[in-house]
Amino acid sequence: MCSPNISALRCPFMEYKDFGRAKVKVSAIGMGTFFDAKGIMESWILGHYGNEKEKIDALKKGIELGINFIDTAEVYRTEKYIGKVVKAYKREDLFIATKVYSWHLRYEQVLKAAKRSLSRLQTSYIDLYQIHMPNSRVPIKETMSAMKQLIKEGKIRYVGVSNFSLDQVKEADSEFSNSELVSVQNKYNLVDRGLEVDILPYCIKNNIVVIPYFPLAHGKLTKPSRKQKEVLDHISEKYGGKTPAQIALNWFLSKSKIVFPIPRASKPSRIIENVGAIGWTMEKDDIITLENTFQ
Repeated sequence: MCSPNISALRCPFMEYKDFGRAKVKVSAIGMGTFFDAKGIMESWILGHYGNEKEKIDALKKGIELGINFIDTAEVYRTEKYIGKVVKAYKREDLFIATKVYSWHLRYEQVLKAAKRSLSRLQTSYIDLYQIHMPNSRVPIKETMSAMKQLIKEGKIRYVGVSNFSLDQVKEADSEFSNSELVSVQNKYNLVDRGLEVDILPYCIKNNIVVIPYFPLAHGKLTKPSRKQKEVLDHISEKYGGKTPAQIALNWFLSKSKIVFPIPRASKPSRIIENVGAIGWTMEKDDIITLENTFQ
């Protein structure tokens, strides 16, 4: 078991990497808290998710195992769960990311949304505040002006964007002079590699972190076809019995140091499995074979 004082101890089986332009060390994988669209709707209606205790226990297990990167969003309705968990740990040992939704991107709306998120998260600052998706009716410049104000007030440390095109990423980045834009969070996994066409090369060149959401393709990568299973079984045997999920997550880590996947923190057993993606590196030939199998 790892101490909550992650920055002082460092978990021996967890890998920590520079988070791109940000001056912080972050666990190689994070914990995502988007559980499912149905759950979000039920949360809006009922005020809570099903199996709330299990989800809170999963977050605690992740921190215990050395994961210090937690991702959420105002629309996920999970910020309050994270708030319940993180108050038991040293705040500086954690890297908490949340998102402002596209209907809150006007200047004053961003400031108010951040205040609400801070309250739900029970913290005085957000490490990474992300635009969940662009809004064609709101200029990126206006939203980034609000982000600059939040940085000035010490309420957020860094800025990220999500579901942005390359041109939108460049426009957002151009609004800052000190590299405050540190990440892009888009859909990316073995069966959906569109990000590799333009955004990933740009991010690698400019040291901007890529945060893949749906890194296991909604579970598709854990339920391979017969042909895919044969390849996964071969790779699994070669690296000591790794599961399909562990192989799919390690694929990101073996490809690039600026990619930080965030599989869902849905239950403690999943967290334990995900951590098994750390501590080994897939050889280039295996990466190519894996990609050819799932293309």
